[in-house]
Amino acid sequence: MSPSFPLASGASDGWSTENEATATCFCGAVQLSFPTEGPGLKGTFVCHCSDCRKITASMFASNVTIDNRYLRHIRGQDNLKTFAQSHTIGSGQTMTNYFCGTCGTLMYRVGAAYPGYSVLRIGTVDDFELHETKLRPRLEQYTKRRVRWLKPVDGMRQFRGMAFRSQSKL
Repeated sequence: MSPSFPLASGASDGWSTENEATATCFCGAVQLSFPTEGPGLKGTFVCHCSDCRKITASMFASNVTIDNRYLRHIRGQDNLKTFAQSHTIGSGQTMTNYFCGTCGTLMYRVGAAYPGYSVLRIGTVDDFELHETKLRPRLEQYTKRRVRWLKPVDGMRQFRGMAFRSQSKL
């Protein structure tokens, strides 16, 4: 596997292949490997819910859902810290957040309503070209909470609420 686009800080030794990529935290202590196509890649989306806004300290989150059978921890799994909450905006079930214990980067979330899947942040993906191609979000959810100064993204399916109601729709 050949090196690809490392983070601007130089902390990552990320790579991508035709159907696999890496995601690395800001300091480089945690790195994941995941597929960029099916069956392991389940979907990509932008979320405007209040949980995503708070957990990212931004106005939305850009996400990629991965089947856990295809998600690998390359390094730093023992450096991950968790924070769980039981009242998430969409499912009302526990959502566990996995952060780098060194720099605090949110690497992924795991929801009790969606067993077997992890939701990674597209911004942690090392190959920036994938942000524009294979990992470009396909839908926006909780658009009813989108700030008025942010316009709908062209070409994305729009959902006023939660787009996924059960794991069968991932």
